Amino acid sequence: MLKNSIRNKLVILLMVSTIIPFGSSIIITYLYTKNSIEEEVVQESSNLLYQGKINLENYINELNSLTLSLYNNPDFINYLRLPGDENNYLTTGMVKNVVQTILYTEDTINKVSISFAEDDRMITATKHTTVVFTTRNKEAMHDVFMKAKRSPYNMYIEPSYTQQEEGKKQSRNIVTIHRAFTNVPDDEVLSYISMEILPDKILDLSRNLYNSDTEEFYLLTSEGEMIYSSSKDIARNQDSQEWITKIADAKEGSGTLDWKEDSFNGVMMYDRLSPSAGGWILVKRVSYANLYESAFSVAKINILFGIIGLSLVILSILFVSFKITSPIRVLFRNIQKVEKGDMEIESQSFGTDEIGLLGSRFQQMIARINHLINREYKLELENKTNQLKVLQSQINPHFLYNALQSIGTVALKNKVPQIYTLITHLSKIMRYGMDMEEDIVPLSKEISYTTAYLLLQKERFGDHLEYSVEVEEEIRETEIPKMLLQPVIENYFKHGFDIREGIGRIALKCHQKGNELVITIEDNGAGVTEERLREVHAYFKTDTKNKTGENTSIGLKNVYTRLMLYYNQQASLDFQNIKGGGFRVTMRLPARMEGDDHEGNHH
Repeated sequence: MLKNSIRNKLVILLMVSTIIPFGSSIIITYLYTKNSIEEEVVQESSNLLYQGKINLENYINELNSLTLSLYNNPDFINYLRLPGDENNYLTTGMVKNVVQTILYTEDTINKVSISFAEDDRMITATKHTTVVFTTRNKEAMHDVFMKAKRSPYNMYIEPSYTQQEEGKKQSRNIVTIHRAFTNVPDDEVLSYISMEILPDKILDLSRNLYNSDTEEFYLLTSEGEMIYSSSKDIARNQDSQEWITKIADAKEGSGTLDWKEDSFNGVMMYDRLSPSAGGWILVKRVSYANLYESAFSVAKINILFGIIGLSLVILSILFVSFKITSPIRVLFRNIQKVEKGDMEIESQSFGTDEIGLLGSRFQQMIARINHLINREYKLELENKTNQLKVLQSQINPHFLYNALQSIGTVALKNKVPQIYTLITHLSKIMRYGMDMEEDIVPLSKEISYTTAYLLLQKERFGDHLEYSVEVEEEIRETEIPKMLLQPVIENYFKHGFDIREGIGRIALKCHQKGNELVITIEDNGAGVTEERLREVHAYFKTDTKNKTGENTSIGLKNVYTRLMLYYNQQASLDFQNIKGGGFRVTMRLPARMEGDDHEGNHH
């Protein structure tokens, strides 16, 4: 019932047709917003990294230009070629002037050093000291000087390291630029010029390239060494960061990289400075959680409005479905009541729509059916009553005349108590036949009436008549229509008794076979011809009398008619000639009579 309910189907259909578009809209909006935000963030970050790269390159190139400008100073180049002239006052002043010019050109330059390539001599100057001519440990700076020498641009930028400030307990980070100063046009290295740079400007430029709340930024050397990190944890554990090696080994100068690990799941954008500026790598990392936060917010808003809209739609669906299906359910209940024979249906208003009109028409139809049923029912009752009265009035009055004559004859000749018995039987017959209030009787009562009738016939015909009555005890209280047996037995005396051979015999037997009560009446009359049997069968099937002769089958016709009235097609009446002479009538009717089906309850 629930599976086939129109209401359930309608609710499911409307909910599916609503949820799928709503859900699809939310999912598509989320995915579109997510992709759009990712593309926008990646594009914006790439543009920002590119701008940061340009700014850093300009800054590095400005610092490079300080050392490259020395190639335009022939006196300084000659000094590097022939360093033995240190005691010359003019030469010393020129060198100090050059070193101090480099030192004070940029505020971020903290120290300038010139290390001679062929010996251990060294010239240094800081903003807290004057220019100093000293010696150096050649092995201490050998590795970084070799990197500068092997570089195509004769330059190497050393990653930041911590340095103790002079005269102070605190330390600071230092970035050092090393340049191999060659004897142009030859490749011979005359000296190595080193500039210690405070990373303040680099940090300022880096801070402008990311949002510290949602993004991470890293500045790496071309070899993947950390110059700047927005995350202290990454800076302390940079050796375990596989993504640094991945980006440092990348052949592309810029790009994006999706990365997932225990501590990070997101996208990384990177851009590389030109080799002439040191080839530093700028890296920005954005986690998907932060990247898609806006998309999540939009999705949450869509989901919220979707839930609100879906709730309204569901309420509307339920209202509409109940509005449509409630009248249908009432109609269905009414139809079920009509199927069970209860014509008293619910009377209510179904509205003015198509279903309302259907309900109204159904009520009108049932009212019309009730009217027709009542009219036809009354007509049928009246018709059956009249038929019964006609049938009961057709008892042969000639029989009563003969019976009374026989009783009178006996009374005159014999003057015996037998007269009383005969009169008693006669009164029983008359009382039973003329009782119009009783139409359904126990079989025992019908047998008693029939036996009284046979006793009177026995008294009439004496030794010329023999009869027998056999009835099973268990069926004596079975109810049957009144006066079924006497018309059949009377038919024998009217048509078969006078043309018999020998003593007249008639036998009545009643027994139960399955769910049927079987009544058999046999006589030893002459029977009927086969042609007459066919005529009688045809006569039973019509409502007209035999037009070619007298109504010799009125008794059987009456019995057949009453059986059809009471049992419809559940009862049968069969008759046939008996082999060797005689006639047999067999009635088969239900062993139990339904209370609402027989005529007796119609009054």
